[in-house]
Amino acid sequence: MELGPMKDRSIPELIALALQGDEEDETAWEAISELHFRGSDEVFEAAVKLLRSTSSRERGRGADILGQLGGRNRSDALVTKCADEILSALASEQDAAVLNSMAVALGHLRDVRAVAALQPLKAHPDEDVRMGVVMGMMPHRDPVAIQTLMVLSRDSDPDVRNWATFSLGRQAEEVDTPELRDALFDRLMETDMELRGEALVGLALRKDPRVLEPLRRELEGSEVGVLAVEAAQKLEDVSLLTLLHHIRDRSGNANSYFRSVLAEAIAHLESLG
Repeated sequence: MELGPMKDRSIPELIALALQGDEEDETAWEAISELHFRGSDEVFEAAVKLLRSTSSRERGRGADILGQLGGRNRSDALVTKCADEILSALASEQDAAVLNSMAVALGHLRDVRAVAALQPLKAHPDEDVRMGVVMGMMPHRDPVAIQTLMVLSRDSDPDVRNWATFSLGRQAEEVDTPELRDALFDRLMETDMELRGEALVGLALRKDPRVLEPLRRELEGSEVGVLAVEAAQKLEDVSLLTLLHHIRDRSGNANSYFRSVLAEAIAHLESLG
């Protein structure tokens, strides 16, 4: 059966669609996005009802809806109301998938109370919960949030490590402590190129001199990632220009995005020289 436009559907219909399929169901997320856009008291009450359900599926979707209710135009009062409900429900929640949804929602809401509420979950046995903690902490620069992200940058799960390293390295660019730099430096030993790249960029943004030689080795490799090129631009060490020129000369099969980032890095370093 073909569905009409989401904007033409009632709130009960949208709620029903939001509950269909698996967690990543495309139609369900289209319905959730429409509920976010409407942001009315009726949607809020429907989402709170889901959040208080005995069904873990419904509780998770309630958090998904509340997390971005009202979209970019939401009021501070609505943000606080949504955070109040999620924080209250979080205190007694046990289901891992629901905890993930709640943590991610709190990240969208950017409520400072999330830091203390999520910090105890950093050692949760389920990696999806720990990933949710990363997302929930990402907007915050509170020392507890940064410390939690540093712990999660050493997580046993590579995706959790990757996102925590990204959060520390680029999202929290304005935070610069020896401990944070050391946490990033530790990730340079990763086998995954993207994860190493996030650490390289984070250290380069902070002009940490220890990153120069690892970055050289990365740029000299047979395969060079776009994050290493970005790190070269951020570090602003003109001695890297020769390596970037060499990469340019052999990057004929690279995609257009890589070539554009490389060209920008070369132009920036040449302007410094």
